[in-house]
Amino acid sequence: NLFLRRQLALFLERGVRPRRVDSTSRVSLAVLAKLFEWRSAVVVVQPATMIRWHRAGWRLLWRFKSRPGRPPISAEFRALIRRMATENPLWGEERIASELLVKLGIRVSPRTVRKYMPMSPPGMPRGDQRWSTFLKNHAKGILACDFFVAVTATFRMLYVFVVIEHGTRRLVHVNVTAHPTADWTLRQLREVVWDDDGHKYLIHDRDRIFAKHLDDSIMALGVDVMRSSVRSPKANSICERVIGTIRRECLDWMIPMSEIHLRSILKSWVEHYNRGRPHSSLGPGVPDPPDMLVTLRKPEARHRLGQGVTVLSKAVLGGLHHEYSLAMAPASTSAS
Repeated sequence: NLFLRRQLALFLERGVRPRRVDSTSRVSLAVLAKLFEWRSAVVVVQPATMIRWHRAGWRLLWRFKSRPGRPPISAEFRALIRRMATENPLWGEERIASELLVKLGIRVSPRTVRKYMPMSPPGMPRGDQRWSTFLKNHAKGILACDFFVAVTATFRMLYVFVVIEHGTRRLVHVNVTAHPTADWTLRQLREVVWDDDGHKYLIHDRDRIFAKHLDDSIMALGVDVMRSSVRSPKANSICERVIGTIRRECLDWMIPMSEIHLRSILKSWVEHYNRGRPHSSLGPGVPDPPDMLVTLRKPEARHRLGQGVTVLSKAVLGGLHHEYSLAMAPASTSAS
């Protein structure tokens, strides 16, 4: 019969005396044993071995049927869940699952969403807003300050103090000193926040110049002080960026002869930076725009100047930069 033929096939495959039976043979014998009285036909293995194989197969079958978890979702949906969780740190699995169902028509259980949500970064509990989000939401009331070094022609080191307003990217204060101290820095900051221009926060690093009594004095003026983390220049990235701009577009091309000369250079540069230099982060735009700005042209005329209009240029820092503006062209005089 079929069962005996299967056992004989094992003899042919393995020789006169097979020593071990592979998994495929075990399964085939266990299945064939369901079709007839197999005990009288077994000659290769013991009946107890057949029973053990059958029980092992039964356990494997129900282990497969009882595997935990829901059916996996596609890689595209997993990436979408991670994206929504990253872009919205205040959202939990319930909110993301509801957003997927109501807005996108994707039915996913909150447990599945939780499974594929990214882990929170170290030191940042789930549900807390990111530093960049806080800066964007409070940009209009944030000031940032920092020092950088400039070297004169006689190799004298001067310290430049910079204060920038986040919302408008306007340089509100720049000054130079050869001996920076906490008291000198406090006087500079008082000149900035004394006018009560809606500033609520001041960001600075952990330089020893920013002593505790300086922070206490600033907070007494109604401005909260926010110290950046250790070795975290990105926490004060806007001020770091403007310092890099001053170096790349101004001081890298000029050699200050003295402290007075450096102040003169920075005064011209700050005027250009605030009123004549477009900033991509503003749209582009100008932090402190002049009284007359050109309006956007219609598409059909965007590559042409209007009639009777000419372009004027104004040199900045001896021609290192130029500012351009529109003006009415002088009327042509007709020949008499």
